Amino acid sequence: MEIIWLGHSCFRLKGRDTTVITDPFDLSSGYSLGKVTADLVTVSHQAPDHSNVAAVEGNPQVVDGPGEYEVRGVLITGVATRRDGEKARNTACLIEIDDLTVCHLGDLGHILSPTQVEQMNSADVLLIPVGGYNTINASQAAEVVSQIEPRIVIPMHFKTEVTTLELDPLSKFQREMGLPELQPQPKLVVTRSSLPEETTVFLLDYKR
Repeated sequence: MEIIWLGHSCFRLKGRDTTVITDPFDLSSGYSLGKVTADLVTVSHQAPDHSNVAAVEGNPQVVDGPGEYEVRGVLITGVATRRDGEKARNTACLIEIDDLTVCHLGDLGHILSPTQVEQMNSADVLLIPVGGYNTINASQAAEVVSQIEPRIVIPMHFKTEVTTLELDPLSKFQREMGLPELQPQPKLVVTRSSLPEETTVFLLDYKR
């Protein structure tokens, strides 16, 4: 599976047979989505910078709430959570693709409950917001990582040179995790056999 960060909370997960786009944004985010095509789009909540489904070509099926779904051999489990200090609805999505489970937390706004941990701790790859502003901040993100214990962590929803929201920089999360400065890479290719033995943080460079 190939993972590309398109910016903000939007990723392209490209499996052998299926392509998934998560939380597609509009121009209000500061990023430019460009031309993207997918079989499946997941939407964590109905905000313009997370739910611009119309921009995704290919007539994709949309998953935007809790429940279990199957699209072209990809299994999706939506887990009900809250955002913005637990005031509004958010759906975290577990996406089973190419014998891997990717968990996209959307705009998660709180530490997970024991039940939510049980629902999400099968995740091999965790896509996690780390910049605050309606979501968990850096210290909370570090705690959520320790709750889920994924093999790979990819931060999202943090301040970059184009972000319009008042987000915290990635450096705060790096300090909370005790990490050296991370070097961005254009994509990450993951297989079951290539998963690291211990939790490892990878930084992706958003696609310009």
